[in-house]
Amino acid sequence: MQSFACRVCGQTLHFENSRCVSCGTRLGYARAERAIVPVDAKGRYVDAQEREWWVCRNLGLSGCTWLATADGAQCAGCDLTRTRPNDSDAVGLAQFWSAERAKRHLVHELDGLGFPVVSKHEDPVDGLAFDLLSSVAEQVTIGHADGVITIDLAESDASHRERLRAQLDEPYRTMLGHFRHESGHYYEWQLVRGDLVERARELFGDETASYQDALARHYEQGPPPGWEASYISAYATMHPFEDFAETWAHHLHIRDTIETATAYGLLTRSEATGSERFSEVVTGVWGPLSVALNAINRSMGHDDLYPFVIPRAVLDKLDFVASLGGRERAGA
Repeated sequence: MQSFACRVCGQTLHFENSRCVSCGTRLGYARAERAIVPVDAKGRYVDAQEREWWVCRNLGLSGCTWLATADGAQCAGCDLTRTRPNDSDAVGLAQFWSAERAKRHLVHELDGLGFPVVSKHEDPVDGLAFDLLSSVAEQVTIGHADGVITIDLAESDASHRERLRAQLDEPYRTMLGHFRHESGHYYEWQLVRGDLVERARELFGDETASYQDALARHYEQGPPPGWEASYISAYATMHPFEDFAETWAHHLHIRDTIETATAYGLLTRSEATGSERFSEVVTGVWGPLSVALNAINRSMGHDDLYPFVIPRAVLDKLDFVASLGGRERAGA
């Protein structure tokens, strides 16, 4: 995450700030500028082209500070959410806040990396939408299908998430991680087409293999022996779709953490951007940084921040995923 500063007093701001804690200025996030900007008492911002913007109507519902094109409207980020808990579901609505926060973080990162974020309002066939569902009254399965990403809002609860993490023997499980992983399925669907399909198969395997058979085999037998030499996680071994999505998620994990470290002076800009291949960034920058961050976490008695080892074969996969940035959707 990039660093932000109040345009009125210079105070350091965080991505979700709706008001400057130093000078009290009301704030909004201008997506086109990738900046937090001051808004007036009515929540209005006028940009350099004299266009008026207004803080999203969902500020009170989900903490959204993004700017919309009209007073009382919702922003383009909120437009991506197709389904949310009903107003009578107090538990679901509380969890919805955390999910929307993670979704905004994802969209901000995708924007910065040049991945197209097109809603189903704009493109009903190939666009992206989120169903953020409450499992208070029904079972919810996290997944992606035809551009719709479904998230179980219960994953915002730390105890629920930790129980599943331990049950599934996962080293890492977060709400943002779910959004990143599932977005990988969407972008593979959209961007890995034409001449890219064969290269993807060389790296990840044949995606036409039965997913249901692979799912059953994975949960009955677990990952194959020696999987650590070729995959970023045990779950990535299940099916080529999951290998791609896991690799995609780690690409986003690494990019975002390096950007944050650079924004706060832990790395120089040249260190973070001086390599042409993403794999060189991983080995030259991320490797030492993640070791240091893990040591810092241990100093505070926490688990490792990044509990993964990246083998040589995964570096090639990460390079492939990184190369997709900025590509337009096929046929768009």
